[in-house]
Order: sequence, then structure tokens, then C-alpha cells
Amino acid sequence: MYDNEVSLTPGMRHYIQKNKEYLDQRTEYIRSVVKKWKFDTIAVHGLYSVQDAIEDYQGSIIEPIFMSTSQAFRDSDEMAAALAYLIPSWTYSRIANPSTYYYEWTLALLEGYGFDGETSCCSTSSGMAAIMTAVQPFLMHIRHNTNESRNFLATAQCYGGTFQQFNVRLAQERDIECRWIEDPTNLDEWASKIDENTRFLYGELPSNPQLGFFDIRAVADLAHAHNLPLIVDSTVATPALLRPICHGADLVVQSSTKTLSSSGFGICGGVIARKGIVTSIPNEQLKNDFALYIKYLPNRDYGPNLHPMQAITTLNDMRTLRSKVDLMSRNTMRVAGYLEEHPMVESVQYLGLRNHPLHELASRYLWLVDAEHDDLYGKPVNRYGHLMSFCVRGGVEKTRKVFDGLQRIWRATDLGRIKSVATIPAISTHQQQGEEGRRLAHIPSNLIRLCVGAEHPDDIIADLDQALHQAR
Repeated sequence: MYDNEVSLTPGMRHYIQKNKEYLDQRTEYIRSVVKKWKFDTIAVHGLYSVQDAIEDYQGSIIEPIFMSTSQAFRDSDEMAAALAYLIPSWTYSRIANPSTYYYEWTLALLEGYGFDGETSCCSTSSGMAAIMTAVQPFLMHIRHNTNESRNFLATAQCYGGTFQQFNVRLAQERDIECRWIEDPTNLDEWASKIDENTRFLYGELPSNPQLGFFDIRAVADLAHAHNLPLIVDSTVATPALLRPICHGADLVVQSSTKTLSSSGFGICGGVIARKGIVTSIPNEQLKNDFALYIKYLPNRDYGPNLHPMQAITTLNDMRTLRSKVDLMSRNTMRVAGYLEEHPMVESVQYLGLRNHPLHELASRYLWLVDAEHDDLYGKPVNRYGHLMSFCVRGGVEKTRKVFDGLQRIWRATDLGRIKSVATIPAISTHQQQGEEGRRLAHIPSNLIRLCVGAEHPDDIIADLDQALHQAR
């Protein structure tokens, strides 16, 4: 598939046929069995079956961790076929590993839940590696001549690391223009910045830390009208609340470190793509199965691989994703309601609040998956995630007093944890953007980002109350 000059021996043809039968069986298993499961069942089991366990792994009910750098082959024919990517293999852990495969298959199925087509996933060592992996293939190819300029569009409201990757690593160091979208709800702004050299559209939603949002379907339709892909960072929502591919997006990037895992045990990422993405890049392999393409070719050479131990740790955290996101969302709504009424709070940014300017738009997209099939709800239910921000009245000094006064809420740059965590983005996650970059992204110096965990909301409110009281 990925080498046009492979001379096939009879032995190689044997392995190709044998593995085609295996892939056909797995495809049929996904189509006839797994795709009919509810979200929670997919999260718990993925593609690891009883048959796999008994036949291959001595009956282990949990996916094994393959702590090995490489795979042995039966003979030269199998090795040749594997290294030409003519049969499924893992070969070397920089390219793949059975443990990372189980993580990838599960995440691809979760992001593709409710989508009629097929999805695939490439694991990465971090969320930043996932972003790099997702955007690089569209920027490498020169379509017309060596002097062709390249540009892409991205929402200015995004994680600070994303801003740095786009603004410094790509724009300043490689002269690839990033055209920032200041108001992603304005479709005319998106349209006005697209030209013949645009490679993709990129958006983060809900954005960190400002809770930006946009109409995914409308932006995807605009991108596709120009033969361009839409890439969405859905780290905060996770597939428990939002599956952008179902709304027209081509690729999703996840910092699985965050909400997907919640434990905080390690760093992990992933790129999930629907098969048959829209792009003007003349590369059929990339179009047909983007995730497999980047796994077997660019990432083989760049090496942003995921450790098998972290793959299984993250996979294990993902099994209870829906219930955790539901709990943390409900807790956050309680906390946001409290802060909204506090005299020391200037404003609260949370999409679940009815007075938030993006509440109605977000409510069209953010739904707790399978709530209508749940005995607890029995109907569709909006949930808005664990991320919120609030601005402290009185400026920077009082903001720091509130922040320093926190006792139960952890002061850290992390988010999506099972424990509540807060930071001041202007001095932490978005510090390197500088004042101009933070103004562009609407991040004032008196803004505290709060990620509410699974504690009882009364205890989080009590901690906020005493911290706010200290700043009066």
C-alpha cells in the first residue's frame, strides 16, 4: 500500500492473504457488533475481545502492556511484507505497538460514535504532538512551485501552546502564515481569509481558557466548499459531549492527558480522522486514511510515539469517560452559578450559563452522549464540561490574592483532572503569547481558569468563598 516498488514472493502473498482474512473479520466485527454498542460499552471494551484474550493473551481481561521495542517475524517473507506495510504489524514501537493499537481503536470508535463512516486514530506522545502531527502534512507539500506561499486559518482563542506552535514554530520560523480568526462565530471572517494558498481551517472549542465556540457544521461546509479540511481540537469536550466528525470536521486532535484520562498519570495525545478527508493536497493515501498515513510515514520518521504503558493507562481512564464528564459538568454548573452571584467576581465564562453569549450555540452541539438511553435521564441532556473561567473584580493584585488563597483547589497549569485545578493564564499557560497575543485571544490579566473536578461542589464553593473573602 505504501511502497510502489515491492516485488512479491509466494511467501509474501501467503501472509498478505492470511492478514486480509484477519482484517476482513475485524471489519465485520466492528460493523456488525461494535458499531451497535452504546458509548459506554465501547469505552469499556474497545476492540479487545474475549477471543483475543483467550487465544493470544492467556485469558487476561485487561489489555496487556507490551513493554518491548520490537516485533519478531516468522521469516523473511513476513518481515518484508510488514516493512512494506502490506500486512498489519507493529514491527517497532516507534511506529506502532499492540498496546497503542488498543488505545487508538477505542478512541477512533468513540470519536466516530454516531458517524456513518469509518474513523481511525494515530496515537501521539502528547497533545502538542497531536497538533503537530495533524497539521504538518498539509504544510509540507508545495503544489505549484518552490516559491508558493502557504497559510492556514486558526481561532485566536486557543491553548497557549497551540498559539506558540502556530505563531512561532510555523509563522516566524518557517514563514507559514497563520491567519487568526478573532470572532469564530463570524463566518464572513473565516471566508474573507481563505485564498488559493490556504491549506486548512483549525478551531478549538470549547476554547481554553476563554470558552470560545463556533458553528462546526457551518465552518466545515465553508472549508469543504474550498476543498480544505477542518481540524478541531476537542480536548475539553471529549467525545462524551461533542464528536466534531459527526458535524463535518475531517480531523480531531485530543490532548488525552486532560479530560479523556483525568487521572493526571501521564502525557498522551491522539489524532482521529474520518476516512476520506477533504483536502487540496494531491495525496490519495493521505486522503483515504489520514491517521494510518501519518502513523506509517511522517510519524515513523519524526518519532512522536506514545509509550505502551501510557497507552494502557489512558485507555483504562477512558472506560468511565461519560459518567466522569457528566459528574464534573454538573459540579461546574453549580460552581459557576455561585460565582455568578459573588460581589468579588466581575464576570463568569461558562457555556452552561444562560446569559453567556454563546450558550445557545453551544447548546446545539454539547450533549451528554446516550443520555436518552440512560435510566437516570431518559432524554437528551445538555452538558457543558468541566472548564470555566472567572474574572476577579479589582484587578491583578486582588486576582492573585484570590488565587493564592485557595486551599483545596490545586494551583497548577493542568486541566481536566479528577481534582479541581486553577491557574492564572496570563502568567502561566498563555504567558509566552505576550500582551498583544492575549488581547487578541481575549485573556485579561484578572482571569482565573478553573477546572472543576469530581469533589462535592459544596467543598469547592467553600474554598472559593474563603479565598474571595481574603481579597475583599
